[in-house]
Amino acid sequence: MSTADVTATALEHLESMSTLHPDLSPQYTSLADLYQRKLWHQLTMSTLDFVSTKDGSKLRTTGEGLNSYLALFDKVILPVEKKLNQLSLCRIASCVAFSLLEKDSVAACAILENLLEHKERLGHSVALFAESRLGLLNLTVVGRSGEALTSEGSVKALEGVKEMILKNRPVLAELADTESEAAVVHSVFYETAMTYRKAVGPPEAFYKEAIQYVAYTSLSDLSKEEQYNLATDLSLAALTGEGVFNFGEVVTASCLQCLEGTDLSYLHELLAAGARGDVVGFQRVADANAAAIQLQPSLVSRAEAVKEKITLLALVNMVFERPSLERTLSFEDIADRVGVPLDQVEWVIMRALSLKLIKGTMDQVEQTVDVTWVMPRVLNNKQLSELATRFGEWAVKVSKAKDYMMEHTGALLNQ
Repeated sequence: MSTADVTATALEHLESMSTLHPDLSPQYTSLADLYQRKLWHQLTMSTLDFVSTKDGSKLRTTGEGLNSYLALFDKVILPVEKKLNQLSLCRIASCVAFSLLEKDSVAACAILENLLEHKERLGHSVALFAESRLGLLNLTVVGRSGEALTSEGSVKALEGVKEMILKNRPVLAELADTESEAAVVHSVFYETAMTYRKAVGPPEAFYKEAIQYVAYTSLSDLSKEEQYNLATDLSLAALTGEGVFNFGEVVTASCLQCLEGTDLSYLHELLAAGARGDVVGFQRVADANAAAIQLQPSLVSRAEAVKEKITLLALVNMVFERPSLERTLSFEDIADRVGVPLDQVEWVIMRALSLKLIKGTMDQVEQTVDVTWVMPRVLNNKQLSELATRFGEWAVKVSKAKDYMMEHTGALLNQ
């Protein structure tokens, strides 16, 4: 097809859609104007904005009864695909594919699969984006199918997504954060990895991917429902995930604010108490919301593991609150702070040492532990204020030591 024919087909389609759907006439007229003036960047961004509305309010049918996004992609975008920014092209294709998902999952996947036949033109980062979205598309199909994850179709789809994640993680690591496309590519990769781990587990693996997804994704890109679900899943994974002790990074995640005022607000309160190492506060929240907690299978099945985690976090916070020169803790003080009988303190210390939450030596005769290191973690404003005060005190000591040395250096050298 000649360039003139391609242009005529595109403009004819945009004009017909403008007539068929008067409420969208301004948008289609604008797209036609950009196409006619060969403003490819503006055309790409306007099309992306048009097809990426969360509520799908601009999705209609053509005069032939076809998906309007697909028709726009086939007749307007694809014929000039080589002139467009390839990441934006793939983002448009992704939106079109997901709009088809409910009625024709095969056609939806085909859109991204066809683009991936031109990996050399796309480049590594854009191909990673397309493969990640295709993986998420397949996971969505599995989730909507209602089939067991052990069924042949589900196993095949999950295995394909797993291979994609393993193959592309090194590629992602080489993508510099300073690149303009980096945030978008990281976001979609971690969304797919997070969704995969939500399906197959374990919770600590989901947490690892989800916390990265939150770091690279703007909340404005998510619907209220998506924010709520993400906050819920992230909270549960943090509480129940094995080896997840840095509650501070979860508590400070902006998405958790959407739990406030809901029936799951207690999850935020539990995490906040855990981040402070407040055993009594954690138990108070748990007791007040006992009925709601019983509705969360993951919290019920891992109740003992969660209790152990809060106990260990109490010890970690106890160490952190002490000045660096006063970190020899008695078993009696530990028992009082973490809320365990005196005869269980030794086990708590050994468990914390084995998990590398703290480093130090334990004196079983004297019943003390000398802590030399405590795990780094995200701090809240109060903890940061305390740390700043401690730095100030340290600076004063250093200044006094310097003054002493300056005053006595001569005397010391003459001895």
